[in-house]
Amino acid sequence: MSQRQVLQVFEQYQKARTQFVQMVAELATRPQNIETLQNAGVMSLLRPLLLDVVPTIQQTAALALGRLANYNDDLAEAVVKGDILPQLVYSLAEQNRFYKKAAAFVLRAVGKHSPQLAQAIVDCGALDTLVICLEDFDPGVKEAAAWALGYIARHNTELSQAVVDAGAIPLLVLCIQEPEIALKRIAASALSDISKHSPELAQTVVDAGAIAHLAQMILNPDAKLKRQVLSALSQIAKHSVDLAEMVVEAEIFPVVLTCLKDKDEYVKKNACTLIREIAKHTPELSQLIVNAGGVAAVIDCIGSCKGNIRLPGIMMLGYVAAHSENLAMAVIISKSKKAIKNILQKCTYLPALEPFLYDAPPNILKHVVGQFSKVLPHDSKARRLFVTSGGLKKVQEIKAEPGSLLQEYINSINNCYPEEIVRYYSPGYSDTLLQRVDSYQPL
Repeated sequence: MSQRQVLQVFEQYQKARTQFVQMVAELATRPQNIETLQNAGVMSLLRPLLLDVVPTIQQTAALALGRLANYNDDLAEAVVKGDILPQLVYSLAEQNRFYKKAAAFVLRAVGKHSPQLAQAIVDCGALDTLVICLEDFDPGVKEAAAWALGYIARHNTELSQAVVDAGAIPLLVLCIQEPEIALKRIAASALSDISKHSPELAQTVVDAGAIAHLAQMILNPDAKLKRQVLSALSQIAKHSVDLAEMVVEAEIFPVVLTCLKDKDEYVKKNACTLIREIAKHTPELSQLIVNAGGVAAVIDCIGSCKGNIRLPGIMMLGYVAAHSENLAMAVIISKSKKAIKNILQKCTYLPALEPFLYDAPPNILKHVVGQFSKVLPHDSKARRLFVTSGGLKKVQEIKAEPGSLLQEYINSINNCYPEEIVRYYSPGYSDTLLQRVDSYQPL
């Protein structure tokens, strides 16, 4: 047998291995194939391929294992029992970026199912290697490592503390400052998963300077990133007054209120949750939210949402109202204002609206004047009655900030009348007439 024929045997073997792992990886994407693959002993066949001499075979084998382990906890447990984790951890430190991503994916897929499986990953020494991957030059490797660490940390305080002890937090804070949106999302999610378990873990995240960087991303146009950022800030703020105050001191108000009008329902929900977690602690924090216009904004948000998306906002109103009578009244007034506003916008019978010009508080008066500005241009009888009833005179007495919406409404009303009529009813005009009488010298 010639040398070429001998080499051909190895080439065929390599080609067969490549085809096998590629086909298994493809089959593992379809749930209906999983049981058949498992019964065929796919785990024991993939294990030696993780150490194959051909890098692409290693990577594809790891990808196939990750997809299988991701499907259910039985397959994830088979990865653990098959002593595959030590091989993955070893290769995670030694191999190229493609393998690192695939190996981190397997660890994430195993760790997500239960605290016991996540603990198995910790026990095999994976955390130190995953943390090293957070410093990799490749953003995809960082993302895969952050994802795995977050999935481990989310289960309980002990696992989260293990991630912290491995030195993950400062590097995750650096990751949220990277330009790649996908990496920012996963790093923020991991920080949220770490912070949620205890005040001490949340404080560790705060001490690493996370709040300032998270607060800066509240207005990022990416909805998925905003979800994670708002979630992380909520998980920090929920534990104590001090932590809530630190979040507030990052000047999240009134910026966070813009998220209550976001197109993404879960951005709205997470924004309401963040406001709720701050409001629940003290009357002072609730008052700060009221002063920023938070109650009215949350009420509007509740009205625009459906189902359980509305729950955090409703709970937030309850927390605010429970602190004191004054805060309860602020909630009631905000609800009443919304109801009155809706009624005013449907009212076209102006005599019924006119008493509001004299008695309404400033926040309602704006909507009353606005309704007059919409109806008067199209109704000549109403314009005449508005003059004879004293309504036009009253509008001239309203003090509005230049350039404000109220001033625009007043200008619209004034444009419905000749200039001399408006001037006649303006404050000070009668005084001018009297001055002219006083100064008049008869012949």
